[in-house]
Amino acid sequence: MIRSLFFAPANRPDMLVKFPRFGADCCVVDLEDGTPPAEKASARAQLQAHVAAVRAAGLATMLVVRVNPPSTPHYLEDLQAAFAADVDGVVIPKLETPEEAFPAQHWIARLDASSPRARPRTIVGGIESARGVLNAARLCGASGVGAMGSVYFGAEDYTADIGGRRTPRGDEVATARAMVVMAAKAAGLVAIDQAVVDIRNDALFLEDAARGRDLGYDGKICLTPGQVKLAHRAYSPSAEERAYAERLVATYEAATARGIGTIDFEGRMVDAPLLARARQVLAMPAIEG
Repeated sequence: MIRSLFFAPANRPDMLVKFPRFGADCCVVDLEDGTPPAEKASARAQLQAHVAAVRAAGLATMLVVRVNPPSTPHYLEDLQAAFAADVDGVVIPKLETPEEAFPAQHWIARLDASSPRARPRTIVGGIESARGVLNAARLCGASGVGAMGSVYFGAEDYTADIGGRRTPRGDEVATARAMVVMAAKAAGLVAIDQAVVDIRNDALFLEDAARGRDLGYDGKICLTPGQVKLAHRAYSPSAEERAYAERLVATYEAATARGIGTIDFEGRMVDAPLLARARQVLAMPAIEG
């Protein structure tokens, strides 16, 4: 599960070494938007040392590098630097065709063959343009080539691409947001929801995260340590949800043992699909603290 995808700039080692404090499920060293153009080359050159410092600081969760988009001259050099470091994979932003991910996929295949690791190397694909959304099923289906483990929907870039206006409710991205999660789930990938750039509005973040969870997203892009905690709250079942799921599963299993496939449970008609959802809730991590 990736409930939180948390970014920090690759040119800020002082921020990167704080990753272990924040508890994000996946931490991202950002060579793209977070690193100014004039500092990309130097950040790339120091990437291996910065990653080693993060590991030495005790980070136990996933650590990946967001490279620059495939359309830029930085892409291949970023991949080379990322895979020379002790990372769990890469984030490829603004993916629009499966072919754009091939260099990273083949790099990972070669590394896995020569130096396998306990935590498999992975790719997080960014779908954040009109063309990317329209190709979402192909992009997610490219996981069959290898390594694509999750995708995220980038609402800000998508809205800019279509010339729309960003709103708190997000009606302008509703269709694209749904298309991305549907494509991810059809391919068996983890789906990570859009960012909330109003970083001081916790209520908006929780409201948006609830919508994302209802759609089927597994987690959310996080821009601050505070948003990491909110994402874990939003994408973890509450004590009440977990208790309800436990009661439902126990009651349903007792009924099926008697040859009954559909039951009236606490005022609701329950059959196999609702049982599957209850089991999904029980498989999710509990809220910390």
